[in-house]
Amino acid sequence: MSVKPAVIRVKSMIIAPNADLSAHAVIAFPPSRTNPEGFHRLIGGSVEVGETGDDAIHREVDEEIGAVIHDLRRLAVVESIFRAESGVGHEVVFLFTGRLDPMPAATGATMTEADGTVYPLVWRPFDQEVPPPLFPAATTDWLREVAG
Repeated sequence: MSVKPAVIRVKSMIIAPNADLSAHAVIAFPPSRTNPEGFHRLIGGSVEVGETGDDAIHREVDEEIGAVIHDLRRLAVVESIFRAESGVGHEVVFLFTGRLDPMPAATGATMTEADGTVYPLVWRPFDQEVPPPLFPAATTDWLREVAG
């Protein structure tokens, strides 16, 4: 009997606040079986082999929303274990904060995945504790640190 090896993904994500620190930019994903209300996810993505977490967040922000990051600061490394439609997921996330330039529009902003899929980019209030859920869930404690 063979055992399928576990896959743990390494990601870099950013808590990117607006100018008055009332909200942060997130990607809005549509409803699914696992998340019937949809969900929000921080901007960012996978660290590629040979790439540092810092380099990955700069690349991901440029690729996904066409912005650069100013005042980048690493907050923590968090672990995220979650259930998705494809099964159990496990991620180790380099968590950053910084200022996006240009700042996404208040409404109508989007991000584009590597496969060309486009999702809305929205401003989630820092104090939002109601659906949809924010992922990675392990980052919620760091929202207070960024919002001040």
